[in-house]
Amino acid sequence: MTAPRAVVFAYHNVGVRCLKVLLAHGVDVALVVTHEDNPNETIWFESVARTATEHGIPVVTPEDPNTPEFLARLEGIAPDFLFSFYYRLMLKPALLATAKRGAYNMHGSLLPKYRGRVPVNWAVIHGERETGATLHRMVEKPDAGELVAQQAVPILPDDTAHEVFGKVTLAAEMALDRVLPQLVAGTAPHVMPDLKAGSYFGGRKPEDGRIDWTRPAQAVHNLV
Repeated sequence: MTAPRAVVFAYHNVGVRCLKVLLAHGVDVALVVTHEDNPNETIWFESVARTATEHGIPVVTPEDPNTPEFLARLEGIAPDFLFSFYYRLMLKPALLATAKRGAYNMHGSLLPKYRGRVPVNWAVIHGERETGATLHRMVEKPDAGELVAQQAVPILPDDTAHEVFGKVTLAAEMALDRVLPQLVAGTAPHVMPDLKAGSYFGGRKPEDGRIDWTRPAQAVHNLV
C-alpha cells in the first residue's frame, strides 16, 4: 500500500509532536510549512523547522501561504492530506482543496467549546475542569468542521495555563496517534459539531490580564 502524501503546516510543540506522529505512522510528508521565529517573542518551545530538517523534509516559511504561487506549488505536490498543527495563519478554501482526501486541523480544546484563539487560556480563566485537543476537518469558517478525534485532559484547581498547555500538547499527540490509521484507511468518524452548543473567543489583549479586585476570589484565582 502506497504511503499517503501530506503537506504539514505546523508550529510550536504541538506541531513538533504531531509531525512526529505522522512520520511514525509512515506518512510521506512532502513539505513542512512553518513560521520564522519572531525575535520579539520568547521562544520556549521546540522547533518544527529543525525537526523537519532532521528528517530530510523540505521546509518553507511563506509570509502568506494563500498566494497563487504557493497554491500552484501545492497543486504540484498533489497531497492526499493537509494537516495544520498550531499554524498561525488561516488557510483559504482554495488551499484546502488541494488535498485529495481532506484537510485537518488540531485545535486545543474540546470543540465546539472554545473555538477561536488561545483556547487553553480561556478555559483556565473560565474555571473549566476539563479541556483537551480536537482533530477536525478544516472548512472556511474557523474551527467549524467535522470532528474526527478528541482527547480530554483534566484542569486541576491550581494548574497554570502553561501546565494545561503541556497536557493539551500530549492530548493532541494521543488523539492523532489513535485516529490516524482510520483516517488513512478512510474509516475515521466525521461528526458535525453543534456550534450553538459551543463557544467562540478571540485573542487575548494585554488589558485582559488586569485584575478586577471586585470579582469573586475564584475568578481572580483563575486569571492569575
